[in-house]
Amino acid sequence: MSQPNRWHEENQQSLAAALARVRGALERHVARVKGGDQAAHPLSPPEENAGPDASALGHVCRVFGLSSFERDVMLLCAGMELSAGWALLCAEAQGDPARAYPTFSLALAALPDAHWNALAPTAPLRRAKLIDLSSSSSLTAAPMHVQERVLHFLTGVEYPDERLAGLIEPARRSDELVPSHHEVVKKIIAAWSSSGEASALPVIQLCGDDREAKIMIAHGAAAAIGRGLSVATPDALPAGPAEWELLLRIWEREAALGGLALLVDCDDLDPSDATRAAAVTRFIGRTPGVVFVAARERRRPGLRPVVSFDVRKPTIAEQRVLWRGALGDAHALNGHVEILTSQFDVGAQTIRAAGAEALAAVAQSALDPDPPEDTAGTFKAAVWDAVRSQARPRLDDLAQRIESHAGWDDLVLPEAQRLILRDIAAHVRQRATVYETWGFAAQGSRGLGVSALFAGSSGTGKTMAAEVIARELRLDLYRIDLSSVVSKYIGETEKNLRRVFDAAEEGGAVLLFDEADALFGKRSEVKDSHDRYANIEVSYLLQRMESYRGLAILTTNLQSALDTAFLRRLRFVVQFPFPDPVQRAEIWRRVFPADAPTHELDPQKLARLTMAGGNIRNIALNAAFLAADEGAEIGMVHVLRAAQSEYAKLDKTLTDSEVAGWV
Repeated sequence: MSQPNRWHEENQQSLAAALARVRGALERHVARVKGGDQAAHPLSPPEENAGPDASALGHVCRVFGLSSFERDVMLLCAGMELSAGWALLCAEAQGDPARAYPTFSLALAALPDAHWNALAPTAPLRRAKLIDLSSSSSLTAAPMHVQERVLHFLTGVEYPDERLAGLIEPARRSDELVPSHHEVVKKIIAAWSSSGEASALPVIQLCGDDREAKIMIAHGAAAAIGRGLSVATPDALPAGPAEWELLLRIWEREAALGGLALLVDCDDLDPSDATRAAAVTRFIGRTPGVVFVAARERRRPGLRPVVSFDVRKPTIAEQRVLWRGALGDAHALNGHVEILTSQFDVGAQTIRAAGAEALAAVAQSALDPDPPEDTAGTFKAAVWDAVRSQARPRLDDLAQRIESHAGWDDLVLPEAQRLILRDIAAHVRQRATVYETWGFAAQGSRGLGVSALFAGSSGTGKTMAAEVIARELRLDLYRIDLSSVVSKYIGETEKNLRRVFDAAEEGGAVLLFDEADALFGKRSEVKDSHDRYANIEVSYLLQRMESYRGLAILTTNLQSALDTAFLRRLRFVVQFPFPDPVQRAEIWRRVFPADAPTHELDPQKLARLTMAGGNIRNIALNAAFLAADEGAEIGMVHVLRAAQSEYAKLDKTLTDSEVAGWV
């Protein structure tokens, strides 16, 4: 017989013996009632049949500290569900056929070692929701019943309380921790060891950006003291005090029955929602037992003492070990792992998921009728794309992802500017070689980020240049509107920027901060606190750009408005000039796709329009719609109508010299 089956059999025998003992007490009480001696107190039966500690009943008694009378009250209620004839016995014991159910007055009269305070709201039976009392005007005459969760547990069936579903869920089993995270677990155990009694355990607060790492560390620490882990998400918790008080009672019982610790995941808790934040703080302070809090930043302590630990992503060396474990040695990596860890800063879960996705993609491509010849190159590309997609979700909530379709041939710029853009791409591409292999990173972390300023009037190609670089590097491009990031509230702008950079660090994305004029400007004389904090915001952005592992680009229409002290902290500054007639003609030649039907379009004549590339694309697109609506090819007449519309939008006048000889 297997060990689990043997335990279930022994547990059933132990429970049956305990129920038989309580049934015997009821039968003796019935005999006394029928004999007319209701006042006689029952004799205490021997305790050896109460069940061993290893039984479910023994566990319940131990973790909730039940007295023998409280134990028997619970069994009295459980017998209604588990033993035939129990209801009739209760009715006979109370001398009333209508009272075919357990009551506290029956328990006081029939069970040994009775004590009144067993029914107090603060006593284990009611506080831990082991039994419930039906509504009644009389406390002692109210029907009692055992909670379904407790009944299942007593019979050896693990069935979590349904009221916790969607509020508190079991955590996924933890994978093996990397050494740096295992060190955090050891520090947590040490903090608990120095706290003395279990009731005095502090709340363990895990701070940092890697949610999966925090959950894994909490899981590892809980497992080290023989506990499982469940996770509560604040947004799912009830807001009303009465509701979360009930939830606390249910959780207290669940934690005791299942030997569980609780992790309150505050990573996505909205700090502006003061009401919910206060409720979560109270919930954490009132929750008994082993409690973890996961948060991006340190939260203020509540009623319980708090010990905080910073949780960082695995180190570069640990990430390389994880990548090799996830990808296997069968593939020719040839330094690709070093490139991955230079560009992407991801946790263990992301690495394992990306590795599995890449291996699946390569296995699928091998089944194609015409499999690729360069299997190593295909594998590297699959890994690269997999980690990009795994790192996207968090940043997608904070910024706009731009699909990069433009290539170098689509970019019409003077050669000097094109060379600088290629240099920018080279700096990002060769980070691993220069910083790691050649040792430049060992000299200090300041200034290792690749930052650039794209300056030029609207429509001169700043965003397209960012697209070209992102496509060249096979990286995601995210546009951040600084006007939506800047907050009038002191300190909020830095928090918004921190969230963007922290999320982007994982995927090594190209960040495009559009309209930098919203934040930058001539450094004003500090006259009040608002001026001082405005300068702090700019300094914080530049500091994060300098330390950011990827490429961060600022765009501005007015470089003259920027403080030269700020410009010195940027690695690249690229001027995007207004296109001259030759460049405008080249833009016109490239603006219409090869599949678009055109008729006698003259780029030289079109170049007389004093428009930047962005406006030219608008005109070309509008002209295409006009031609399509007529069922005709795109001609000069359609471009003329589109140009008139674009000029009117900009409140400019289309001169005769610009359109002479068009139609």
